[in-house]
Amino acid sequence: MSPSHNVLGVGISPINMGQALDRIDAWIGARDRQYVCVCNVHSVMECRRSPTVRRVFNRAGMVTPDGVPLVWLLRMAGYAQVARVYGPDLMLAAMEHSLATGHRHYLHGGVSGVADELAAVMRRRFPGVAIVGASTPAFGTAEELCTGEIADIINAMEPDIVWVGMSTPKQDLWMSCMRPRLRAPVLIGVGAAFDFHTGRVAQAPRWMMRSGLEWLFRLKQEPRRLWRRYLIDNPWFLFEIGRQKLGLKRFEPD
Repeated sequence: MSPSHNVLGVGISPINMGQALDRIDAWIGARDRQYVCVCNVHSVMECRRSPTVRRVFNRAGMVTPDGVPLVWLLRMAGYAQVARVYGPDLMLAAMEHSLATGHRHYLHGGVSGVADELAAVMRRRFPGVAIVGASTPAFGTAEELCTGEIADIINAMEPDIVWVGMSTPKQDLWMSCMRPRLRAPVLIGVGAAFDFHTGRVAQAPRWMMRSGLEWLFRLKQEPRRLWRRYLIDNPWFLFEIGRQKLGLKRFEPD
């Protein structure tokens, strides 16, 4: 377990991209089995809604500050070195880094064909990268998809990192459930990274990401699916953060 900072009862790792890669290297070198949750405002509010989800996040080896508001909160708390560790960027950084380390990757996520398409994209972008397999999850809950069958398929490929592309918190629940079954040292849930990197969904411009306006770009893209996430969760998050900062409510991690 890494050091963390309490944000509404969720322990966020005060790290930057280089530190995240170093930690992943250390786990792989020691064959230490861990999982990584990328965390934004929506993830924190999912943890507020569900003690089960909160426990899963708080038991992760690393909970990266995927959202810009979390980076701002960590810097305000005195962690000057913190930078955004955004799931899609973490995938790219780890793929490039593995050209030197030889780490082996497995892709599990997306709808039919997306994982294979992502493997092709990564191989073109990083010639020589070791992507040893790809698969698409069936339909079902995280618990229903946590099976010995998929564990056997992934274990047979002997990856060092399993990239999981499902929605949050489904991917986090799945990683927690599968962690004892999988021999790969590191599982990383990166959500929409599968769709972003294959071009199925457009990413926000970098200036919007840096300024904390990515949510507005995504809301415009998928209003029916995302309106509750951004128009309910974001104000609720600010309200709860205010209560935490003023000492009006304690949010204890499980």
